[in-house]
Order: sequence, then C-alpha cells, then structure tokens
Amino acid sequence: MLAIPAFQARTQTALFRAGNKPPLEVVVANLEIINVIEGGKGEKMIRYIFKRILAMIPVIIGVTILIFTLLYFAKGEPAQMILGSDATKEEVDQLNEKLGLDKPYFERLTSYMEDVFLHFDMGRSYFNEASVTEDVMQRFPITLKLSLLSVTLAVLIGIPLGVIAAVKQHSWLDNSSMFVAIIGMSMPNFWLGIMLSLFFALKLRLLPSSGIGGLEYYILPCLSIALGAACGIARQTRSSMLEVIRQDYIVTARAKGVSERAVIWKHALMNSLIPVITQIGFVFAGQFGGAVVAETVFSIPGLGTYMITAIQKRDYPAVQGSVLFSSIIFGVIMLIVDLVYAFIDPRIKAQYKGKSVKRLGR
Repeated sequence: MLAIPAFQARTQTALFRAGNKPPLEVVVANLEIINVIEGGKGEKMIRYIFKRILAMIPVIIGVTILIFTLLYFAKGEPAQMILGSDATKEEVDQLNEKLGLDKPYFERLTSYMEDVFLHFDMGRSYFNEASVTEDVMQRFPITLKLSLLSVTLAVLIGIPLGVIAAVKQHSWLDNSSMFVAIIGMSMPNFWLGIMLSLFFALKLRLLPSSGIGGLEYYILPCLSIALGAACGIARQTRSSMLEVIRQDYIVTARAKGVSERAVIWKHALMNSLIPVITQIGFVFAGQFGGAVVAETVFSIPGLGTYMITAIQKRDYPAVQGSVLFSSIIFGVIMLIVDLVYAFIDPRIKAQYKGKSVKRLGR
C-alpha cells in the first residue's frame, strides 16, 4: 500500500481541525475497518461484516413489504391473464382461490414473508409453477457476468480518461473528453444498444445481435451499458484528481524529483479514489438495472428479461423474487465498497488512526 509522508498526515489533520470534515457515517465505517486492519484481529472483521449484514435486514424487509404492496394494489388480474379473455367469472374465482389471491392483504403479506424469511422460498410462478428461487439463481450468473464485464470495461475507459482530463485541464484533451462524457451520459442505454446492433450486427455482420453464447455475444450488450457508466466515472475521476493534484505533498513529490508518471498514477490517483470507488460501486449495483434494458434489446435470458416478462404477465411471485434478490445484491455490493475504502486510500490511516468516533463527531 502507498506510504503517506508525515507532513501529509499533519496537513490532513490541520484541514480536519479547521472544519473540512468528511461525512461522519463514512468516518465511522472507515474507522471500524481500519481498527480491524491495524489490530490484525479477524474476529473484529467478522463482527463488523456481521453488523453490516444485520443492518441490511430492515432494508430487505422494507423492500419486500413495498413491492408486495405495490403489486397488491396494481391493476390487472393474474388469473384472468392465465385463463385468457374467454374465461368465465367462476373460473377466474376458482383460480384466484387456488393461488391464494382471494385472501386479505395482511394475511397474504404475512404468509409471503414467512415463506421468504423463514423457509427461504420465494414462491412459485403463476404460469408454469416453477420455483422462483431456482429460476432466479439459474438466470443470475448470466446477469452477473454481463455486469462484471460492463463495469470492468467502464473502469478501464473512465479512470484513464478522467486522469488525462485532470492532468491536461483546460486543454483540448480536457474539453473534448468531457464533451464526449456529457454526450455519453445523455444517451439512453436502449437507444445505444439498438444503434450498436444495427451497425455492427445487421450492417457489418461482425457480431451477433441476440442470444447468449461465447464472449462475442457479450460485446454489444456490454458496450451499450458500459459507455454511459464510463462517462460518469471519468467525470468523477477528473473532479477528484483536480482536488488532489493541488495538494502540497504533490508539489513536494515533484520537487524531490519523483517522476511525473509516479506522481500522477501512484500518489495522486491512489489518494483520489474514495469517491471514484463509491461511484464504481453504484455503477456496478446499477448494472442490474441497466442489464434489464440490455438483456431485453439483445434477447439475453438473464435476470432482467425474467423480471420484464414477469411484470408483463402479472406473475407476482416472479416479480417479487427478482426485485428482492436484486436489493440483496445491491446491499452486498455497498458492503464490499465500504471494505475497499481503507485498502484503497491510505490517507484514512494517516488522518484518523488512533482517533475515536466521538472525537471525530465534534
């Protein structure tokens, strides 16, 4: 890990005492992680992770209640859609009774939450009676692979672009890259996916336009998701880098004869990565939302198309299960982002080591 000179620690401490304090919740989270790392006690790390997992439980319960309530009051009759428009009212009532849709709201909500949280059962599809849990777990690896490839591509494009824009501030490289970033963030994923498919698949016939298979099937979907995310990462990297490269320790490192490449890519970039890591975490978690669009455009049988199909058919167990699973994944990703903070930015150790949370809250 990058070493921080003593004068940098004093500078950061002076800034902290002057009132330039980071958000308290970030400091508290980072302090707990750093205490674990510095103390070398694995049980503290386990305790911290366990506490964060416990904090996720109320969120997951809230999401479960919210999505169940929205679907309960949503328009549409699942039994009518299953039986078709020619079904009689008696047939619809019989199917509603079989599916349990005739029961009161609180009775249905209680039964569903018991199945999910006590038996880990998300129910069965109204249309094919398949297990929602099995369907979600079967499709999740496809969406995960698509998301990992997309966020990796976004990072490989966004961070170097942001660094170059910050180093060459106000130059044509800076202006052109930020202009491209604004355009990239403004383009909808579905429109970009359609344009990529028309050009590379239909016109040039270089890449497949739909389905799943080898790596070539992921190129167009990943591009349609990653380009907009890369532009957001580039803007965040540029902003963070501009703050860091003006610091005294960067000037001192240059005065000591450290190469410009090492100053920029080792010292400045490493010390500006906390907001960038946060951005990447939200991008990665948001890929599961963006994957819905990409999977629909490119006919990829992932979690996104499963959710869209379930919504169109009013397959409530499938919708609830996929949304609940996505919320759990989002919480896990945010936990990983918190754990990465202390490893990626050594200023936290130099600035807050030995301080208590109570003192930092002053």
